[in-house]
Amino acid sequence: MAAYLIRRLWQMIPTLLGVVLLVFFLFKWFGGDPAEILGGLAATEEQIQSIREQLGLNKSTPEQLWIFIQQIVTFDWGKSWATNEPVSQLFASRMPATLTVMVPILLLEVLLAIPIAMGVAYVRGSLTDRAIMVVTTVAVSISLLVYVIVFQYVFAFRLGWFPVQGWTDSFWTNLTTYAPLPVIVVSLVALAPQTRLYRSFFLDELGHDYVRTARAKGLTEGKVLMKHVLRNALIPIMTNVSVLLPGVFVGSFLIEVFFSIPGLGREILLAVNRSDYPVIQAFAIYLAAITMVVNLITDLLYKWVDPRVVLK
Repeated sequence: MAAYLIRRLWQMIPTLLGVVLLVFFLFKWFGGDPAEILGGLAATEEQIQSIREQLGLNKSTPEQLWIFIQQIVTFDWGKSWATNEPVSQLFASRMPATLTVMVPILLLEVLLAIPIAMGVAYVRGSLTDRAIMVVTTVAVSISLLVYVIVFQYVFAFRLGWFPVQGWTDSFWTNLTTYAPLPVIVVSLVALAPQTRLYRSFFLDELGHDYVRTARAKGLTEGKVLMKHVLRNALIPIMTNVSVLLPGVFVGSFLIEVFFSIPGLGREILLAVNRSDYPVIQAFAIYLAAITMVVNLITDLLYKWVDPRVVLK
């Protein structure tokens, strides 16, 4: 296990370096001239040249790349071009709001989808199974924006159960007052595709020989599902969750805009509109690093769930 962990960590270095080079040259070749973007249309040539010197854009490409790598290693991305706020401080101040909303969404999505999918697999082929599949198919076909508008109108405007917008410095107030509505909306939207996917995982396991053997031994269908099928289906489920985890930050863009949540996703969207390169570059690198770490943790969990898995 230790050798595998060291090997995987070592393999992350060239992967992350490739992402760094890709991000650096994409912004350099296709991002336009940052000095002209910051200076605006009314800026003189002297002002643009002064901005280039301040940003280090007058240096050679290898020197700029080395500065970029130093920023990654030291976690010092400089200041946001739009707000003049240190990028590291901006991330630290926006991250709690994003996690307050997206972590409950991820937990509810997984914890609700697994038992529902297992129950549907248990009654596979029945009228209940077909009805749930029809409902999930219809639910997947509806845009997230429709759900947001309907839930805001019904539960916030008409019933007054939740505020449409708002955020405070109190974690508990945010979690109990402002986060529930977006959490409910996104959880219900994500529940339909996850239920369909997890149902297919359970049905695939039900067709294996070990299930027939367990039934031949006299185990009830419920025990077969809980003791055998669930454990083996957890591997593809964990793979799916590992894909969803980095998407927590990407998926927060729309939710934070719709509900005016001052989180990281909303800030990244503003940074794209403002061409705020330091913020966008930092987010791209952090997201790549998080994805690699999540994949590593998932691979280690495979071994914990199923000891037959060989880590190579």
